[in-house]
Amino acid sequence: MNNFKSDSLLSEAESLICFYHPHPEYSMHVLLVPKAPMKDLFQIETKNSILLWDLIATVHDLVEGMNLKESGYRLVVNGGKYQDFPQLHFHLISGNQNQLPYA
Repeated sequence: MNNFKSDSLLSEAESLICFYHPHPEYSMHVLLVPKAPMKDLFQIETKNSILLWDLIATVHDLVEGMNLKESGYRLVVNGGKYQDFPQLHFHLISGNQNQLPYA
């Protein structure tokens, strides 16, 4: 997450941070990144269950705050050859692909 800028921070929980994707592929494209180093989804263990609670609560708040319930949204996690960055992260996306960032 080398392109992260603190002024793009949308939300922070005990176990994750959330910010607009620096190179969005959708009109609304947010990244949710665990604070603890985790290569992929399979490194989440029982001791990391707070991450899952924080993820759901943060997504809920973002969907409500951005009025995405009606327009729709997707929560995506990539793995294996589809994961471009070696840190577990989730994408909250909405709108059309390859449009200007969400305003």
